[in-house]
Amino acid sequence: MGIRVENLRYAYGSKLVLRDISLFVNAGEYIGIVGVSGCGKSTLLKLLAGLYQTQSGVVEVHGACRPEEIRKNVAMVMQNTVLFPASIKENITCGHPMSEEVIWQACKAAQLTEWITSLADGIDTFVGEQGGKVSGGQAQRIAIARAIARNAPVILLDEATSALDGDTGSAVLAALDSLTRGRTVVSVSHRHETLANCSRIYKLEDGRLHSL
Repeated sequence: MGIRVENLRYAYGSKLVLRDISLFVNAGEYIGIVGVSGCGKSTLLKLLAGLYQTQSGVVEVHGACRPEEIRKNVAMVMQNTVLFPASIKENITCGHPMSEEVIWQACKAAQLTEWITSLADGIDTFVGEQGGKVSGGQAQRIAIARAIARNAPVILLDEATSALDGDTGSAVLAALDSLTRGRTVVSVSHRHETLANCSRIYKLEDGRLHSL
């Protein structure tokens, strides 16, 4: 079912940030969008995630057009990771029933296993208010594990490895690439090299998408 975007326009007040965007992503395809900070990449992802209501044009994700239906089909890892004041495990499951096998597979894919097993309370370790007891890189890896474990048909990545070092970031991207085969993935970044695994890459500039 994939993603279908047609003639999408979006503005903040009088400032138009997306201009007549049209994009078709096949089911199971992994595409990338590159652009400088503030060009509208995150806005586009939030529209694809059902977090924003469209103002003009069509956004259809996995056969759903209403934001509340789109959200059921999407897992998202954002640049600014949000963690709840709960355990690592609870931040991965977010209240959804999951087997231990699924949780640990997600941890392994997100390069979390070694760190978690070194902790006295393991996966039940409390992350603190707003994730204050873990590093930025650990927080983003928890968010990546959350997206993997949710097993949604569509995964959206917004600078998903921005807080990781180059080697670990590459490892997580490789893990995501292998585990998301058969799912639809849109990854945005300001760095072209982090999108090497994508089948197609677009540049978002002046509110428009350009194929690279």
